[in-house]
Formats: sequence, C-alpha cells, structure tokens
Amino acid sequence: MGTTYRPYEPDQQILLPVDMREWLPKDHLVHGLREIGDSLDLQAFHAPCEGDGRRNSSA
Repeated sequence: MGTTYRPYEPDQQILLPVDMREWLPKDHLVHGLREIGDSLDLQAFHAPCEGDGRRNSSA
C-alpha cells in the first residue's frame, strides 16, 4: 500500500474565495509562488513516507 495524502487542489472553490484571481492582481507574488511550488521536485520530501504507507515517526 502506498502513501496517500489529501489532494492538493489549488483551484477548489469551497475553502477559498470563488476565484482568488478575482482578489489578486495578475502580477501578485502568490502566482509566482504557486508556479514555483508546482515545479518543485518533492521526491526527497516524500521518501521517508514511502514503503508500507506509514510515516516513519515515533508518534
């Protein structure tokens, strides 16, 4: 069984304003940060959680 996370849904409209792009100008910093976040290689971050689906923590 693989590790599962809650899905990252930046376009979800339940917890956010109807469309956050309506609140922010097109050149706002958050748009650049979102692009950077989407392009990150998170393999090293996820590696400790892979295997039998349990996180490797003492808790």
